[in-house]
Amino acid sequence: MLDNLPTNTLPRLLRRTTLSAIIVGFIGFVVALFVAPPLAALGLVIGVGLAIVNLRFLDRQAARVELQGEQSSKAIRRQLGGKTVGRLAVMTVVVLALVWLDAPLGIGIVAGLVLYQIVFVANVLRVVSNQGGIE
Repeated sequence: MLDNLPTNTLPRLLRRTTLSAIIVGFIGFVVALFVAPPLAALGLVIGVGLAIVNLRFLDRQAARVELQGEQSSKAIRRQLGGKTVGRLAVMTVVVLALVWLDAPLGIGIVAGLVLYQIVFVANVLRVVSNQGGIE
């Protein structure tokens, strides 16, 4: 689907997404300080941070899989999928526990995670549109 993109596109996309998420997260933090409880603003920052850390783990994990040589695509998907599902399950349990224990903090974390995903999708759409769209 995106095979025609240059090889340096993904690292640039990830850097741009991380930088954009930090900037948008900071703006969201400042806005949340005025319109929400302070713990919600802190949660927003923690949520963006968790999303960035998750992306770094995924990037590092994918690089290790590529270094192991020739493998079937099914084996690669299984290897990446299992660890990714486990990491996302732990994050989900932690965030739900925080929502239950301290609602403003937990909801702020969820908002930060959502904010990061919106920035990521916007950056992907920009890259795809600059490359002429999906064929």
